[in-house]
This record gives sequence, structure tokens and C-alpha cells, in this order.
Amino acid sequence: MEPGGERERWRRDLPELRHQAAEYYRSNGVPQRLEEALNATFYLRPADLYGHLANYFSTFSKPPVICKLIGRKVLDGVGRPTLELEIFCTVKNHEKSICSIVVSSHSEILENASPEAIDADEKERNDSINRALEWINGSLNEMLRDLQPADQCKVDELLGEYFAKKVEEEKERKAIEKEEQEAVISAPAYIPAVSAVTPSGKKKGVKLGKKSSVAEKPISPAEPIEPVLCGSIAIGGLSLAVAKTGATINNTPLYLHLALMKHDQLSQFQDLPKELTVPLPMVTLLSCGKSSSGKLKLMKEVMLIPPTELTVKQGIERLLEIQKQMMRLLDPVGKGPSVSKRISHLGCLITGCDSLEQPLILLQTACRNLGLELGIDVHLAINCAAHELMDYDGQQWSNICNTVGSRCYLIAEDAAKSISKLVEDQNINVPKCSGLIIKYTNQTKISDLTELTRLLDGQRHIAILGSPAGESSDDSLVDLAVGLGARFIKLGGLSRGERVTKYNRLLAIEEELAKNGTLRSGENHEFVDFAEEAQTAEELPDALPPTEQDPWPSQHSQPLLAQVQNPDSLHGSTLHLNEATKMDPSIFP
Repeated sequence: MEPGGERERWRRDLPELRHQAAEYYRSNGVPQRLEEALNATFYLRPADLYGHLANYFSTFSKPPVICKLIGRKVLDGVGRPTLELEIFCTVKNHEKSICSIVVSSHSEILENASPEAIDADEKERNDSINRALEWINGSLNEMLRDLQPADQCKVDELLGEYFAKKVEEEKERKAIEKEEQEAVISAPAYIPAVSAVTPSGKKKGVKLGKKSSVAEKPISPAEPIEPVLCGSIAIGGLSLAVAKTGATINNTPLYLHLALMKHDQLSQFQDLPKELTVPLPMVTLLSCGKSSSGKLKLMKEVMLIPPTELTVKQGIERLLEIQKQMMRLLDPVGKGPSVSKRISHLGCLITGCDSLEQPLILLQTACRNLGLELGIDVHLAINCAAHELMDYDGQQWSNICNTVGSRCYLIAEDAAKSISKLVEDQNINVPKCSGLIIKYTNQTKISDLTELTRLLDGQRHIAILGSPAGESSDDSLVDLAVGLGARFIKLGGLSRGERVTKYNRLLAIEEELAKNGTLRSGENHEFVDFAEEAQTAEELPDALPPTEQDPWPSQHSQPLLAQVQNPDSLHGSTLHLNEATKMDPSIFP
């Protein structure tokens, strides 16, 4: 077509184009809003005219929606593979990276494990991460596209349905494999008869030696391990990443975003809180678990908790002074070579101990040298790692709950079911405990956490947000603890970057809340009396030596079990047992 003909056509269509443009802007309210903006701006006369107009019109823009997910395999704080998630959103017609998180794996760090066990754990971890990446960069990417990050409930609902579907697919796959294996076996193999007589002529099974008239007490079988679906880390990771994306878009701290989300989800139960409480840190100072060189393997973590009247900053400063004092006691000047020690993956000191008293006497002495008293100026917490002991008798755990439960917290960790199972059952009282340590892993979703904390509050249980063994530098866990109203937070020791990062985040949140006048002071400890009737405990002499004594006791020191049997000596303390139902029956006859 000639240029003249094109111009003629444009002139002919111009009135229709003008009409369409006017109708388009009018239907979107542009003339009215433009007039309002210009009138208001004239009286304000801002220094940045176009910046002011841009801010005004941005309030009418469409809410951002998810447009792309990217999953990556990265390394955690101890060099093991884990998952990183990055969320992109369409914001004002542009694709932007909003946030990224690193998710900690559920698997614990194996101590003194065989090479075969380490290889199997590494393979399981890599398989889980690879499967999660396949889901995130594939089907989950399509499923969450065009959803608003602020609609957490919708996102979690879709993630829950997706996970349930994957569980059913896995069950069907295993059922098919089982049928195929059974089909291969057409007939039992021929097995020749074997004489029941051993080469020595004695009947098989007969043992020489003195017979015992006392029947050996049977040990209950271990509790079955909760199966973990390969790739489930993608579900929990995406739920948390979406929550963080929503907070970033709203220009709101993650902890406040979670607190408002919990209120919206539970508005029928409670009013919007005007203040937030920063959880008390359970700081690990010493480890005497399997990785230590001494004979004592019972105390995986010896922790201290600052009193409620101190701020978190003051409490951490006090615990740092105690840690320094412990180091001086372990390395006395002019008294020969120093005690062999190293820092564990938990960020605390590992040192060998041969008796139960030694680590506690070390803490007691360090506190006394600083003029502090355990139970008043600082509180004691012990992770006994009871799942690493020999017995699985739940009655022994019930005995210790009834004996000391009214004077200290008794916390369950590995003994508790998965978060999704607890929410489904609507019951926290299995096993009997003062509260639970919650770890955000696998298929756990943000909506699950808000529901679980409601259950804990309603049943007078305390919530403790805990970090897994293989941590990363992502500090979202701290915001989770503050936003969900956890009573304590368990982050490990005051060393290693991935641990210290979270303590720094905790301090920053406390400072921000105090500056805004929304920091609520901590509540006093209230313990639950599990016993049906009052029990009288025998008073036993104090087992701790004076301050001037050597921090390491002799082999004839008073056993600590005497203190454990004396409830008064545990007032204000915390017994944290990884698997609370697994106790040595010899402790409580």
C-alpha cells in the first residue's frame, strides 16, 4: 500500500481509536483519579513531583502474583547439601526476584556412625533434595503461578493437596513393586534338612554356665520412625518462602506478618495482640554426648536460660560471661597443658566428662565465680538425648513427669509426632510433657504451625522453636518464633556463623519492638503438676563443691541421680529429652 493510502486509513480510523481509548481509561477510572491526584499534588507541591505521582498511582496497581519458582542445591552450615528457594513475582508488569530462603534438612548429624550409615544418610539426603528440585522447577512452578503471596491459606491448601497426592503415588509405587517381587518367586527354594545338633554333639541353643533364677526384663521395641516422603522438604520450604515473599511485598517484618496471619486464622479465639514477646533463648554451652571424649554420653547438650526479668541482650551478655569463665576453668593459667576441647556443629564446647557431676559442677563453679546462682540468676536446661539410651518404656517417663513436673519443664522432641499428625489428632498429650520442640522441616506448612501453637496454648503447653543440627545462615526461624509466640527458642551455642546469625536477628527484633513500644515483658515460669497426688521427695545433701575447689570432681563424688530424685533441686530448670518416652528403667525403680 502506498504511504498516502496508509495515512488516509489512519485518519479514517482515528475517531474510532480515540473513542476506544477514552472508553478504556474511563472504565478504569483514570480521568477521575488523575484529577484527584493533580488537585491534591498542587497544594502539597512536593519536591519530587513525579515521585509523588508515582507513589499515588502505585496504590491502584494490581497486587503482585507469583510468576516463577527456582530451586537450587546449596550447602548448609556443615557442608551437607540442602535446598534454596527463590520466588519471582510480577510487580507492576515487571518480573522481580522478591526473596529467597534456605531450608534446613530434617536429618540429624550422625555422631560416631559407621561409614555405611554415613553413606546411606548422604544418599537419602541427596535423593530428597533432587526430588524436591524436580517438583519445584516443574509441577509446583505451574501450580503456584499467578497466585498472590499474601493468600497463605490458599497456597498451603494447594501444597497440602499436592503432598497428599504424592504420598498416594508413593504407596501405589511400592504396592506395584511388592507385587512384582512376589510374582518373581514362583516356588520356594529347596532347603536341605539341617541337623539340630552342633558339631560338638551338643544340642543347638544349649548354653553352658550357671543358670539365673531371675527373669530378664524385656525391653519394649523402639517406636517406629515416622516415614519421610522423599522430596517433602519442597512443601515446607515453599510455604515459608511464600510467607516471606508476602511480608516483603507488604514491607512488613516477617515476624509481624506471621503474627497478623495467626490472628486472622485464629480471630475467633483471640484479639489482635498490641505487643509481642521475644522468646527466651536456650543457649547451649557444653556438649558431653557421643562426640565427646569422656565416658559420659548422657548429656548431649547442657544449656542455660536467662531469667525473664532480663532483656535478651542482657541475657546473652550474661551467658557469654559464663562461657568465658568456663573456658578459664578448663584452661587454668600455669597449671600445665590445657584441656582438649573443640567446638561442635551446635556451636558449643565439646569436652570429655567421666561422670554426671562434672559438667554441672563446671557450670556451678563458673556461675559462683561471677556471683550468680543457678535457678535464680540463670536457669539450667539439659538435653539428655534419651532416644540414644537403651530403653523404650513409657512408664519411666511418666514417673519422672509425676516426680519433677511441677518444678521444671519436661520437653519432648523426637518423641513427638510430626506437626501435621499433631494438628490432625488435635492432641499434644502423647507423650506426657510440658511442651514440644518444633522444628520447621519436611511437609510442615505455616498454617500447620499457627494451628499447632493454638493447640499448645489451649492445653497449657509451651512451644519451643528449635533449629535442626545442620543449620544454614537463614534466620527465618527467629521470625517464626516471635510471630507465633513461642516461649523459648533453641538455636545452639554462641559460636559458628549460622548460629550467631540467628542470635543477632533475635537481638534486632527485640530492639525494633522496644523502639516501637510493642515489646511485652516475659512471663514468669509456670510448671504443670503431673502427679495425681502430692509426692514427698527425700531431701539429700548438696553435691556441689565450694567455689574454690577444682572444677573436676573426684571419682567418689555424690551421684547426680540423687539430685534428679530430689525435685527441689530442679526448681526452675528444664529437662529436655530428645525422645522423652525412652528412659533407662534403672533410674526410677
